[in-house]
Amino acid sequence: MHELSITQSVVDEVLSRAGSRRVHAVRLQVGALTAVVPASLEFCFDLVAAGTVVEGARLEIDVTPARAACRACGVSFDLPDPVLLCACGSADVSVLAGRELKIVSMEVG
Repeated sequence: MHELSITQSVVDEVLSRAGSRRVHAVRLQVGALTAVVPASLEFCFDLVAAGTVVEGARLEIDVTPARAACRACGVSFDLPDPVLLCACGSADVSVLAGRELKIVSMEVG
């Protein structure tokens, strides 16, 4: 489960920014193509945050849908699954969105 190491990295970064201030919420942006399971992140978050100023914080996850553009026909389209294939049959596509994995914000107090 790579979500555990990802969550550990998120909490480490939040701790480095929060200092001694209590963290009330952390918002992440996770792309649909990252192969990260949001429910697993949520499960790991409570485990990793235990005993820190992040303990008890809300984890808010925004999933970014996958989107691509076809270089062959010029059409932009949503990707319903990780198969990078345009309706025209071309696999020559450029991913526009869906690979994000970032901390968007944190609420401290």
